[in-house]
Amino acid sequence: MYFGKVKKKFDGDRVPPNQNVTTTFPVLHAGNVPYYQQDLKDWDLKVFGEVENEALFTFDDLMKLPQKMGSNDIHCVTGWSKLDNEWEGIAASDIASIVKLKPEAQFVILHSEEGWVTNLPLDDFMRESTLLAHSHGGHQLTPEHGYPLRAVVPHLYFWKSAKWLRAIEFSKVDKPGFWEKNGYHNYGNPWKEERLSWD
Repeated sequence: MYFGKVKKKFDGDRVPPNQNVTTTFPVLHAGNVPYYQQDLKDWDLKVFGEVENEALFTFDDLMKLPQKMGSNDIHCVTGWSKLDNEWEGIAASDIASIVKLKPEAQFVILHSEEGWVTNLPLDDFMRESTLLAHSHGGHQLTPEHGYPLRAVVPHLYFWKSAKWLRAIEFSKVDKPGFWEKNGYHNYGNPWKEERLSWD
C-alpha cells in the first residue's frame, strides 16, 4: 500500500516499532465520506449514557466552548506515522465536565456516521492530549479527514480517533466497535504493536 512520500523510520523515541514516517496525511476509512453543508444545520453531537445531564450540541455550541490547541504525532495501524500535527478543538475532558459523569462510567464509545463505532477506556478519553478537533494544521478539517468534528487520541493507533463524530457514549461496560469486532486489538497501543486481537 502506498502512502505518498515516506521516509524510513528513524532512531529515536517518537516513532513506534515498524512504523514509517510520512509527510503526507493518508486517507483511510470504512464506508462513505459524509459531506455537510457549510452551515451544518443538520449536524449535532449527542453525549449520553452514564451521565447526569445528557446533552445535544450544535457545532455553534461547541465553538462557544473553550478552544484548545494540541500538537502531537499520530500512528496508523497500517504502518505510517505523521509527526508534528497541530490540532484545534475542545478538550474531551471539558465535555465530560459539562455532562457530569456518573461513577459507573468506565468506558467511552465513540459513534460516527453510518453506525461506525470505536471504544476506549475512560482514562484514555480523559487524557489532556485527547481532543474533539475541528481543525488541523491551522485549517478546518476536510471531509476526508473528519469534517466537521473528529476525535484525536494520539497515544493509541489512529483508528481510535474516530472521524465524523456524532455521539459520545459513556458506558459502564466495554463495547468493542467495528474494527475491534473485525480482528483489530481492543486497545491499540502503538508502542506495544497492539494491531490485531491476537497481538
